[in-house]
Amino acid sequence: MYSKRETRREKWRSMNREEGVEGMKVSELFAFRNEQIKMLHLTMIAFFISFFTWFNMAPLATTMVQSSAWLTKQHMAALAILNVALTIPARIIIGMLLDKYGPRIVFSSLLIVMSIPTFIFAFGDSWSQLAISRLILSSIGASFVIGIRLVAEWFPPKSVGFAEAFYAGWGNFGSAAAAMLLPWLGLNLFAGPDGWRYAIAFTGLICLLYGLLYYALVKDTPDGKVYQRPRKIVAMEVSSWGDMIQLILWTIPLVGALGVTCWRLHGLGFISETTLYLTYAGLALLLCYQIARILEVNIPILRKGVPEDDRYKFRNVGALNSTYFANFGAELAIVSMLPAFFQMIFSLSPTSAGLIAASFAFVNLIARPMEDGYRIEWGVGKKSC
Repeated sequence: MYSKRETRREKWRSMNREEGVEGMKVSELFAFRNEQIKMLHLTMIAFFISFFTWFNMAPLATTMVQSSAWLTKQHMAALAILNVALTIPARIIIGMLLDKYGPRIVFSSLLIVMSIPTFIFAFGDSWSQLAISRLILSSIGASFVIGIRLVAEWFPPKSVGFAEAFYAGWGNFGSAAAAMLLPWLGLNLFAGPDGWRYAIAFTGLICLLYGLLYYALVKDTPDGKVYQRPRKIVAMEVSSWGDMIQLILWTIPLVGALGVTCWRLHGLGFISETTLYLTYAGLALLLCYQIARILEVNIPILRKGVPEDDRYKFRNVGALNSTYFANFGAELAIVSMLPAFFQMIFSLSPTSAGLIAASFAFVNLIARPMEDGYRIEWGVGKKSC
């Protein structure tokens, strides 16, 4: 007798055999004349540059403190917090813009716009300049969702898993490239007390130039396929009253994360108690607005009844939220502090510490494509299973 899991696995294998699902082969990644592969590589490079720019501070943190008389370890700790502060709300906003304008415009615009705070951070000479520019730059972390949508538009279901894994693996490797290259650029190529500034500015320049290139070369969909845009940008739709309550409950941590960030900055002494409570009040108003939008959109739909084909269980979304919070949240935390940790604990040079710290993100190159093999074998995420 098969167990429930084995039965599901056999069902998935049978479906794959019937549909001819073999998955994408590694050799296909080098078929550069294929327009699909061209779009994949162009988007992968955009994501790579996003992470390369996003984590341009981590491998240079100790160098910044040593070369600037007024910067302290507390400043760098606060900047590390600001570096991820807007990632959550930015992903929601970018997702809404993505639905309306498409990946090509949104990704190219994000890269071009994020080059501005990168330049400001590189040449900032006051705490307010560094803090505000780093806070705005944290929005570049939303780049992930753009490429996932574009790859899904270009690849069929049997290949989209591997294509997205390739895209995401090389994208995350951008943080490893920053850890490996930027200390060498700042200390050897540019050198001098301001070498770190030019190294960070270099990432902004790449961001700007590639944003223009991406806009010129990429298309949202293959020829003949229409990009589906919603009639209006609204809150997420659910299938039942219980799911609506779950959606509201999951909205609280999205806003709460910003509150925790402000609380931590207050603990480090960078914002006053008055500013902290004003921020809490603003976040409470934002939460009320989000809940009102959820109710406005979903109550009429639920009263009317959701068609069977459009139904889904929100607990699946919640489970994915929890998983992503645990694994990607841990990665952001570790990548942000690992180079400085190796420097301080083992007295390594910035270049050596960056090379070793890069090994943490390097695993993405192998691990993410392997996920696709697991998906094909076990049917993870297959709706019909």
